[in-house]
Amino acid sequence: MSEKVWKERKTSLGNAIIAGAVFAIVAFIVGLNWQNWFGSFGPYLGFSNNGGVDWSSLNEVYGKLATTYNGELDSEKMIEGAKKGMTEALGDIYTVYMDSDETSEFYDDLHGNVGCGIGVEMGLRDGYVRVLRTLPDNPARKAGILAGDIIYKVNGEDVYNLSTDEISKKVRGEEGTEVTVTVVRDGKEKSFTMKRESINNVSAYVDYDGSTAIVTVTRFDNDTGTMVQNFAKDFAGKGVKKVILDLRNNGGGYVSAAQDLLSLWIDGENVLIQKSKHLGDSNTAARSGKAILKDMKTVVLVNGSSASASEIVAGALQDYDKATIVGETTYGKGVVQSLYDLSNGGVLKVTTAEWFTPKDRSINGEGIKPDIEVERTYEDINAMRDPQMDKAKSI
Repeated sequence: MSEKVWKERKTSLGNAIIAGAVFAIVAFIVGLNWQNWFGSFGPYLGFSNNGGVDWSSLNEVYGKLATTYNGELDSEKMIEGAKKGMTEALGDIYTVYMDSDETSEFYDDLHGNVGCGIGVEMGLRDGYVRVLRTLPDNPARKAGILAGDIIYKVNGEDVYNLSTDEISKKVRGEEGTEVTVTVVRDGKEKSFTMKRESINNVSAYVDYDGSTAIVTVTRFDNDTGTMVQNFAKDFAGKGVKKVILDLRNNGGGYVSAAQDLLSLWIDGENVLIQKSKHLGDSNTAARSGKAILKDMKTVVLVNGSSASASEIVAGALQDYDKATIVGETTYGKGVVQSLYDLSNGGVLKVTTAEWFTPKDRSINGEGIKPDIEVERTYEDINAMRDPQMDKAKSI
């Protein structure tokens, strides 16, 4: 293990946005005839050629590049770069263009098809992607990686300034292949070489502690609501008198799955308000006739990595006094992304609306504040202590 002293460096979001904007401007002027090219390409990004935007300055830049750049201009790469640059220039981390390969990976992630890796959950904390927890009986925990470690390098390549998704892609690979992950812990680098293994990543599971059912939901997949509904049907036969719903480190997923889950506690009432500049406002209601847990004592566990659909569930249960929320304030991702298929097999993921709880509380940037605040530190996680769960059990 390397003991080299590590000095923290942070990248500037402002510089990243400016760079994206410049790249977008350069890339969007592909082709000898800009107007014809944009007329056919623009609609795929929601723009029309008669929208009042003057693109003549882009033609000017392209002309200079075509006549002065000491190299070949690859129009296909420039078009792909243009799509990414245009979305990056918005400054919204949730609005992105994904090419066909990235689209496939996105859907795999969404459905938990993580393939082979080392068994870590990662998230953005204090400006860096850190290990949130290691999974039992997986390579990372066996090697000695700890919660709180900053992911610094993968196979010798600096990754500390990349996103969680980008780092995850580099860590994954074929089963049995080796990967070296360098972390920063207490200001020093430590490297771990591991063999990738197949990771079992179900979206929900249940454990029992006496008359308490502990339902852990790791993400909101298509079948998550059905899975939890099936768990709930068994509770009466098992003598369950209390449910702990663990949404910690759950980054979200499908709103319909959150709706299905909430329908176990809330019968036909509104569970979500959606407000949109272009799509209008709308309400989402729980399904009727499925609220078999409406009178069940319930505690919901959340933390700073509970986001999106997790916040919808926690917020609605809190608004209707159906559960006591325990833990830490959630992430605060209260925006809707809509997916638009493009002609080249890519997808445009666009922020189209904001979410509010049934009592019209804003989620975005605010998060859901717990009724009972209990911290769980990295030291607690590494020592296998869980004061949040202990509190939930004691209520």
